[in-house]
Order: sequence, then C-alpha cells, then structure tokens
Amino acid sequence: MNQKRIKPQTLKGFRDYLPSVMLARESLMDVARDVFRSFGYAPIDTPALEYSEILLGKGGEESDKQLFRFNDQGNRDVAMRFDLTVPFARFASQYAQQLGTPFKRYHIGTVWRAEKPQKGRYREFVQCDFDTIGTDANSADIETLFAIHDLIEKIGFSDFTIRVNNRLILNGLLESLDLQDKTALVLRSLDKLFKIGRERVVEELVRSVGTSEGQATAILDLVSVKGSSMEILEKLDARLSGSEQGQLGVQRLRELFECCKAAGIPHERVALDVSIARGLDYYTGTVYETFLNDLPSIGSVCSGGRYDDLTGLFTAQPLPGVGASLGLDRLLAAMEELGMVTAGESPASVLVTVLDQNRIADYLRIGRTLRTSGFAVEVYTDSRAIKKQLAYANRKKFRVAIIAGDEEFGAGNWQVKDLLGGEQTAVAESDLPKVLGEMLAAEV
Repeated sequence: MNQKRIKPQTLKGFRDYLPSVMLARESLMDVARDVFRSFGYAPIDTPALEYSEILLGKGGEESDKQLFRFNDQGNRDVAMRFDLTVPFARFASQYAQQLGTPFKRYHIGTVWRAEKPQKGRYREFVQCDFDTIGTDANSADIETLFAIHDLIEKIGFSDFTIRVNNRLILNGLLESLDLQDKTALVLRSLDKLFKIGRERVVEELVRSVGTSEGQATAILDLVSVKGSSMEILEKLDARLSGSEQGQLGVQRLRELFECCKAAGIPHERVALDVSIARGLDYYTGTVYETFLNDLPSIGSVCSGGRYDDLTGLFTAQPLPGVGASLGLDRLLAAMEELGMVTAGESPASVLVTVLDQNRIADYLRIGRTLRTSGFAVEVYTDSRAIKKQLAYANRKKFRVAIIAGDEEFGAGNWQVKDLLGGEQTAVAESDLPKVLGEMLAAEV
C-alpha cells in the first residue's frame, strides 16, 4: 500500500529562508553583533517558551491577543515569547544580584506573534535587541540612540531618520487634559497615526477611548507641532509649563539633541516627532523609531525606548531600563526591495573544480590549504564536465574557480579563472594565496 505523500508547504505567516536570503540575514546579524559589542553590550539567551503569566499584560491587550499560547504536556500554561524585552525583564530580575547593575545586554533571537501577515512582517521573525538595565540616567537613553545610528549606518544606509519622542511629554499633555487615567488607550490610538491618519485617530479617540472632540483635537494639535527639533522643544516647553512630567520630558530630549550635536551625528538623521508614541504599554520615557527615507512605507526598522517599571512584577529591586530592537526581517525585506541584497547562494568565494576523480586527494588538499590561508573554499563533489561545474559556480555566485588537469599537475600549476571578467591564468601553487588575496581584495 502506497503511503499518501504530504504536500510540502509552510504555514501562513511563516517562511523558509533559502541560502541567498539566509546569507544576507546572517550578514546583518554579524554587523549587529559587532556594533553591540563595540558599545559594551554582552550576549545572553532565554528560552522560546515562558510561563504565560510572564508575558501577559506586558505589551497591552493587542499583544496578549497575538500570543501563541497553549498547555504543554505537563499541563503548564505557557506561551511563545512575543518580543525579547519582556523575557529580559524576567531574566534581569532573576539574575540581578549575580550580574550587577548597570547591565548591558544584546540578544538575537526568534519571536512569535499571531498577527496578520503583511509585507516584511511574519508571525515568526528574528529580533536583534540591546538594552541597558539598572539605571535611569539619560546618558543611557542617549547612547541607545547612538547605537541605533551606528547600527543602521554600518548596515549600509545613509539616508535614514531616527524619530524620537518622550512619553513624559505625552503624559504631561494628558494630565493637563484630565485624561491620565486613559493614557494607555490614548497612546495606542496615537501609535496608529502613521497608518490611518489624523481624522481616523480623532474618531477613534472619541468613539473608543471616550475623549471629547476638543480633547482629541488638543492631543492631535500637540503631536502635530512642526519645526526644527529645537523649535518644537521650545513650543512644548511653553505648552507644558504646568506639568512636571512634561517639563522633564522636554529637558531629557533637549539634552539628547545637544549630545547628538556634540558627538557629530548628522542633525538630519535625528528628529523630534511628538506623534511617536510606541504602542506597547511598558514604555515610560524616551522612545525611538527609525525610518528609511527611501522606503518609509516599510515602517520602523529599529524601535525601542525607556521602560522604568517593567521588572516591578518580578522583583522589588528597582531596575529601570532602556533599549531598542532591530527588526531584522523587515529591514531585510527593505534591502531586497532597494536592491541591496546580493543573490549569492554560497558563503565560499572560491570553487575548486574536479577534473579527475583519481586526483581527488589533490583537490581536497588544495581546498584545505587555501582554507588555512583564510579563504572560504568549496570543492566540487563530482567530476562532471568542466562546463557544468563552471555553470554551477556562476549560479552560486562564486568569485573564482580553481582548475587543474594532468597538464597542470605535471607543471605544479593551477588555473585561476576570474568568474566575473572571464580571464584565466596559470598560477604556481605556492603563489595561489597571494593571487587569490589580490583578486578578492579588489572586490571589497
């Protein structure tokens, strides 16, 4: 009896990653690790599964709805992590005495959200997080922005904008409007401004949040203030003169912009946007969203903010923190659309072809010799026609092919074929590392 074949397919909202895309993903992760470590962030990891109570109520009602939640075989109520920040709050609370504070960490890991799939957004995706916990110093907030800037720049972008705001400014406004008891609902509505526009946000504030039309208009008027960042701060300073929270928010942002100027960060790459709210409930201070000016429709590719109370449910020890997350897959989708991803399918740049299976030891030996000299080398597995081997090399985007038959072995040479220009040169084996180094260095 023939067994019924299973149709190979992925779940909706999930995707497979072919080598060309996975190589680009890993390249982004490598850049992120280098930047994070340059700022002193140390690597950690946490489990994909947490007790549901760890995750519930930390990101708001919408995040709770998006949890992949179930009872495991031990009948425990568990859920897949929806971000890396909440597990980090649990982690920091659990190990605070051992780690000491302030503690700086980065974490590159997979998260899951049962949300509606859309372009560049999947139900399973990788986040690259970095945080500083155990300090409420504004310098930590400012250095977070510095890290975001350096990260996006070193990935290869020059035309981008980090939009910043401070939740204290919004809290001060809501306090002046007697809406402090509806802060979370108002901020979630404001977080949709970029997607649905002013009129629909006003409608939602009145209909769903319960503000008056005058209150909704006042909120939108404040978050729509225009001008340079310093001009906006002056207007906010006057508007929030009676609010201690609002004044502190203005003061912290003013210091942030002064430090950016002192550090030489281009002023056009950092902008105050009072409409930036960040929809998650746990943010309490400075918030960040990073947009690619060539592709703003993709949304923010690196977001985060300050969260001073997130660990309060886990420990009595105050552990205020600040951090951000690079949306790896969203950024990769943007890079693919902008033609920034090279469609190579092999991490190796050199292919050793095989013309004679009786000399396989020589082909494997030269592959190993070149690897010990620092090159990434693949040895072809079969002795097919050289035309087919070179077609394979071109399809996989190898840079160089190494070829040798009876004549080359007799002379102690290898033919080095430039797969971009087509030139082919006989090179003594002892000179191979030098010649390959010069060819591949020209591509950097």
